[in-house]
Amino acid sequence: MPEPGPSDWLSSHHEPGQTYSQFLSARRNRPDRVRKVIYLQPIGEFTGPDAPPMEFLRRFAQAYFGVEVTVQSAAPLCRDEITERPATSRTPRQLLTTDLLKVLSRELPPDAFCRLGLTMEDLYAGNDWNFVFGQATLSARVGVYSFARYSPQAAGVSMPGTATPLLRGCKVLAHETGHMFGILHCVYYACLMNGSNHLAELDAQPLHLCPVCLRKLQNATRFNALDRYRQLEGLCREGGFADEGAWLKSQVRAIEAAAAKHPAGPV
Repeated sequence: MPEPGPSDWLSSHHEPGQTYSQFLSARRNRPDRVRKVIYLQPIGEFTGPDAPPMEFLRRFAQAYFGVEVTVQSAAPLCRDEITERPATSRTPRQLLTTDLLKVLSRELPPDAFCRLGLTMEDLYAGNDWNFVFGQATLSARVGVYSFARYSPQAAGVSMPGTATPLLRGCKVLAHETGHMFGILHCVYYACLMNGSNHLAELDAQPLHLCPVCLRKLQNATRFNALDRYRQLEGLCREGGFADEGAWLKSQVRAIEAAAAKHPAGPV
């Protein structure tokens, strides 16, 4: 993992990291026979060219985490329950994440492992925050994230050739959901679970997990690594994520080669 720049996450958030042993010993939510579904809850309108395809997000999340994922019917914004910060010359209108999390925590489906709100509205986490891409709770099993800053027009910055609004959205979706499995920010490798303060830092992160965080997720959901990589490689091709697709294809080949040498070994 490279040294953080002056505006990067670890320059302002001094996080010690979470080892695999610490993850195992932490109090965290785990999927079980009852709570086993990830629910995606669209909030407000999803219109325009940058609105994400919900079915793609559902299939991506299901492949990424190895559990069932369901998209709920879109819910209107409850403006009398959500604090709004007025638009300025530099930022659009913003919604307070903590209020959204309270709304999402109500009426959790009985079989919900967690519930993630998706919105095209910009978000902030408090008066000392300019904005946040998303926020999740480790205990209440709810999270929320925004697509508002993923297009080059909305962000006001150039978009690297490998970045797209959909790729950025998939990264934050997987990152915030990873928190709800009890995975904290990673400080060991370039990893999806690194914290990010800005779009350039988000774009520099991979869509995949590092060895430490991958082991944590595998402990939580018991996915088959080869099946998972095959599914995600196909979705990356479909979504146009060329670099990530190539990396995933290399992992599939490596696991297949290892399995051919040791056919009785674990995958």
